[in-house]
Amino acid sequence: MSATPTRRIIAATTLLALLALSACAAGPAFHARQVAAQPSPSASPSASPSPSASPSPTARPTPGSLDWYVSQAPTFPEAPPPQPVPLPVTGPIPFWHRLPTDQKVAFITIDDGGLARPPAVADFIWRAHIPVTMFLNSPAAEEHDEYFRQIQVAGGVVENHTIRHNSLAGRSYDYQKQEICGAADKLETLFGKRATLFRPPFGEYDSTTLAAARDCGAKAVLHWSETVHEGKVRYQTPEKVVQPGDVLLMHFRPALMDDLLAALKAIHRAGLTPALLEDYIR
Repeated sequence: MSATPTRRIIAATTLLALLALSACAAGPAFHARQVAAQPSPSASPSASPSPSASPSPTARPTPGSLDWYVSQAPTFPEAPPPQPVPLPVTGPIPFWHRLPTDQKVAFITIDDGGLARPPAVADFIWRAHIPVTMFLNSPAAEEHDEYFRQIQVAGGVVENHTIRHNSLAGRSYDYQKQEICGAADKLETLFGKRATLFRPPFGEYDSTTLAAARDCGAKAVLHWSETVHEGKVRYQTPEKVVQPGDVLLMHFRPALMDDLLAALKAIHRAGLTPALLEDYIR
């Protein structure tokens, strides 16, 4: 399993360039991934690993450590070459609980960003090659931009989840457009990419939401098929198993490492491989 290699390389190269520029400016430098020498997106470029820091080849990882989570992650076959789903040329943009694909893939998404940001998440995503899409509220993204950039370097993609995280259904077009476009503008400034996917807070939306999202540059609005919380997958469909095209929802909460691991195991049990939403919705 792997996030799209080209996307990971481009993200890493861009952030390394930013690091070089920041060396000439006042203030702390952003700790970008050292692609060749240091496999951790959260490690300092100047850090030198201690000989005693490397675990013995026969040592078992301590439960709850980053090495333990990596060791527990299942091994997947390579994701198939993505076949992008068709998008309507005119009219409303689609709202999907599950992507209309027969390919044996499922999609991991993480919402919000303001509550908790476990420090090892970026390294876990990088080392276990987990493709993730982050639907961020723009104030949290701005306040904790370095944290989310580390996940972006690890292969994650930033998408739109409004400014205030208020329910949009029943609100005026102007209100909804401000929430969606305002967040999209800020996220583009922070991360260098315009959001093309949108998730409404609480999954609540109406036809005005679809129109405003389209006018703000979104290609699709995403719901979910399963939720994951405190290491447990909760199925929203009667099959009680992850299906091709399913979208798994979790949040930036204290148990996110457990949620990521639970999602990986559920996808593996279903005979699927994690893939990136943005490779299928273009």
